[in-house]
Formats: sequence, C-alpha cells, structure tokens
Amino acid sequence: MRRFRPNWTALRAQADQLLRQGITPQRLAFTLALGFVLGCIPVLGIPTALCAMVALLFRLNLPAMQAANYIAMPFQLVLIVPLARLGVWIAPFAARNAIDLHMLTRSPLELVRHSSTGLLEQLGLLAGQALLAWLLIAIPVAVLLTVALTTVLRRVPTLNAVQPVE
Repeated sequence: MRRFRPNWTALRAQADQLLRQGITPQRLAFTLALGFVLGCIPVLGIPTALCAMVALLFRLNLPAMQAANYIAMPFQLVLIVPLARLGVWIAPFAARNAIDLHMLTRSPLELVRHSSTGLLEQLGLLAGQALLAWLLIAIPVAVLLTVALTTVLRRVPTLNAVQPVE
C-alpha cells in the first residue's frame, strides 16, 4: 500500500505564486478595493466565495482579496439595513410586499409571528432591493478606493521593486 506524500516544493511554489500574483501597486490597490466592496454585499454568506471566484477568474492576489473581504465584514453587517432602506427608496414599486424595516429592527420575533406565511418571499425582496442599492454604490466606491490605495501603495518601496508575475 502506497502512502500519500505531499510534494512540498510544488505546494510552496504555488503558495509563493499566489502571494506574489498581482503585486504591483495599481493591481494590489484594485484587488484590495474590489475585495472590500465585494465584502460589503448586503447578503450574508456570499462575499467569501464570490471574492475567491473573482480573484481566480481575473488572476488577482487571492490572499489580499480575502483579507480585504474579512476587513469589510463589520461594514457589511452595519450596512445591511441602510442599503435595504436605500433599495426601498430606489425601487418603491417593489415595496408593496416588503417587510416593514421598523418592525424588523424593533422586534424580529413579532414580525415572524405576525406574518410568517410570506416571510421568505419578503426577505428575498428586501435582499434584492439592498443588492440594487449596493450595485449603485459599489462601482464609485471601488474606483475611489482604487485611486486612494494606489496613491498610498506607490509609496511602499518593496512594492515598486517587484516585477509583476503573470
């Protein structure tokens, strides 16, 4: 019976490639901004997988994107209700069956007890409205963050000395 032995050299080379991938100041700034913005999506459970897929698809620095995603988690939780309110304001035609946000913030149990039949449908509608608001805000925030982070990261001497790995 053969024993499995990991090829540590190959694993180390792959880890090194992942860490150095997209390490120019501009690319790293874009990666961090995108990871942060994706981390603020107002639907719990989506950002980590989405950040991983985007980083692998566009060959961005996966550890940096996930770090920015995790830094954004408190913002994600804080922004859920404001983005939902903004979504209701943007798309009022869809609000006729939506959850009353004031009821949700005061007493979630009362909301479940009062209208348990369409609760999932209402939560889905509310999440859709929050996603709409997030989409409208995400692009300008990502652009502003990229510009600001590029300016800051250009001052880091070790990043300017490294050639991009493609």
